[in-house]
Amino acid sequence: MKTLRHLAVALIAAGCLTAANAQGLRPEIGKPLQQAGELIKAGNGRAALAKVREAEAVGNRTAAEQLTIDRMKAAAAQRAGDNATAVQALNAVFGKTSGSEQAQAAEQLAFAYSQLRDWGNAKQWTDKAQQLGRDTPALRQLEQYLLSQSGDYNAIAKDAAAAVSAAEKAGQRPAEGDLLRLADAQQRLNNTSGYIHSLEKLVAYYPKKDYWSAYLGRLTRKSGFGQRLGLDVMRLRLATDTLETTDEYMEMAQLALQARLPAEGLKIVDKGYANGKLGTGPEAGRHQRLKDLALKRDAEKKASIAADEAAAQGEKSGDALVEVGYAYVTMGQVAKGIGLIEQGIAKGGLKNPEDAKLRLGMAQIQQPSTKSKGLQTLRSLKGNDGVAEIGRLWTVLAR
Repeated sequence: MKTLRHLAVALIAAGCLTAANAQGLRPEIGKPLQQAGELIKAGNGRAALAKVREAEAVGNRTAAEQLTIDRMKAAAAQRAGDNATAVQALNAVFGKTSGSEQAQAAEQLAFAYSQLRDWGNAKQWTDKAQQLGRDTPALRQLEQYLLSQSGDYNAIAKDAAAAVSAAEKAGQRPAEGDLLRLADAQQRLNNTSGYIHSLEKLVAYYPKKDYWSAYLGRLTRKSGFGQRLGLDVMRLRLATDTLETTDEYMEMAQLALQARLPAEGLKIVDKGYANGKLGTGPEAGRHQRLKDLALKRDAEKKASIAADEAAAQGEKSGDALVEVGYAYVTMGQVAKGIGLIEQGIAKGGLKNPEDAKLRLGMAQIQQPSTKSKGLQTLRSLKGNDGVAEIGRLWTVLAR
């Protein structure tokens, strides 16, 4: 990002004097001002300011000549980094002009005061420029910077939230910077729910690994989050490459085994071995024992799953059918698993109906023929216990 000084210089240099501007001035004023304009364009602010002072030394200046001198002095001073002189000159220009030039002078004053770290005056002139109809990307960026300097995180959050909302209402992707400002302000205000919601938007619009890690690391701490969904969060972390430690791989594999999904547990262990998280170091023997257990349980499940399916058909509720169906999905028999999960949902009597729909959507997005239906299923999830958020996150990954 450009520094504020660079933005200010670029802004004011755009109004540098040209030969046409110099017409009508006495030669002893016009010539040094033309030279000053050329020096500004060449980036030599100090020399330009010296030329302006040559023109300013001429006596009996007319009002038009003085205004032109003030304009050039402002440009030269800001290019030279002499913000105190720039403020003096810009105040003179502001008082002698109107319309768009006055609005531009107000914007330039806001930048000059910001360089002097006079945040109060910088904010006043930013507001005045906006009141005069000035609306440039540079001014909006300065406004955001001033808010951050103020430490008024309520104001920062309000401003960033308004920018995000406006973009979404216009059918546009919010600026990443606005989402980051919003998340940062909410975190500083200890607004945990708002912070997590902003992280979810960052993941949805800018699915970078860092945002996934931050969001998934906090999701389980969200008020009302269902602890039964811990394995689901780890599934998302595995899919986004944010499951990083040996202990996390061990825990996830164990949770899959406890959920009677040994095929999934074995895949987790195998991935851990493949990326070096498992199978090395002083705990390698423990890792091997977990792998042996996963292999044993997987073989047992494959041998019993047909009987499990038959037993599930006779159950009053559909929970067993959903469980067996998802076990088939983890074994690679996705179509068969989808059918059984759908039967379980249709049978009803489910302990957690939205969880069953989550399993269905996660299965459906694995097949091209059912992917669009799966996205619909995942977007339809409801509840405040985390299941709806998990569903939305799978839609991001399935895009």
